[in-house]
Amino acid sequence: MDRQKVVVGMSGGVDSSVAAYLLKEQGYEVIGVTMQIWQDEEVDIQQEQGGCCGLSAVDDARRVADALEIPYYVMNFKGEFKENVIDYFVSEYQKGNTPNPCIACNRYVKWESLLTRSLSIGAKYIATGHYARVIQLPNGRYTLKKAVGIRKDQTYALYNLTQHQLKHTLMPVGEYAKDDVRKIAEKINARIANKPDSQEICFVPDDDYSSFIEEYTNKKIPTGNFVDLNGKIIGRHKGIINYTVGQRKGLGLSLGKPAFVVEIRPETNEVVIGDNKDVFSDKLYANNLNFMAFEKLEGELELEAKIRYSHKPALCTIKMIDSDTLECVFKEPQRAITPGQAVVFYDGDILVGGGNIIRK
Repeated sequence: MDRQKVVVGMSGGVDSSVAAYLLKEQGYEVIGVTMQIWQDEEVDIQQEQGGCCGLSAVDDARRVADALEIPYYVMNFKGEFKENVIDYFVSEYQKGNTPNPCIACNRYVKWESLLTRSLSIGAKYIATGHYARVIQLPNGRYTLKKAVGIRKDQTYALYNLTQHQLKHTLMPVGEYAKDDVRKIAEKINARIANKPDSQEICFVPDDDYSSFIEEYTNKKIPTGNFVDLNGKIIGRHKGIINYTVGQRKGLGLSLGKPAFVVEIRPETNEVVIGDNKDVFSDKLYANNLNFMAFEKLEGELELEAKIRYSHKPALCTIKMIDSDTLECVFKEPQRAITPGQAVVFYDGDILVGGGNIIRK
């Protein structure tokens, strides 16, 4: 019987390197691929940017592929990345939202584009180093289960994957804790085993979103008014892209008490300021929904929800209020429900689905 072919997205980091190693050990025909998605061929960037998408990733991934004796290629996905991730990121900030570009990258680039190319060369699966587990439910649908190494679980950022994508996906490191993955990596390459995890958004390596957006759009972001909950002007802001709901630091306001961003209003170019209590809400609305555990939501369901990657899951009830809008009511008020971020629903360790937060 022919060995099944799997294309592994290799970033040159610990997790994807171990994914390739584990799949080869399991008997798959493994092909390593690094996705070139935003980088320019500049040595200084190559040296600086060691994250998931930096050019140094190519050198490290090639070393690992050589050590594993697997074929290795670099594929250019710059067009797909610009359209589906960077343009989306910039557009959302301009609308006063706080986007999660990694979710868009996962859905439209790392999966949709890579999977299409991989299937065209005869592969049955693609694989990544994400901490999550693909499972098939009794109803036949595919979904994700939280990783064994729960502290590193990455299912939140993968809620948007389709049934077709999940059916053709392997995530071998989801069965391991991070410490165990680093031990396995030492067998492959000691340098790789000690690489730090990437943290920042790969195409904004200095974390200066506003400068990036101004440079990318070639437009100066207009300043505007800080207003209180009653609409009274209390100061000037540096442009709405510099702020996010729940933010306290860097506001430059002297009100004699702590001030927090409660809302961003792009239509009037205002940033609404209030007290910490004003940042809490027990309700949100979401659209652009993707359900894994079932095709569509019928009636009400009691689940747990995460409103950001680092959020502790909170009890909630969800229901549809129209064909594409979901209402989520939390048992306890949650802090900083942020338009543009994802809300992801769980039944225990099983990912049920999620959507894009539009308002609270």
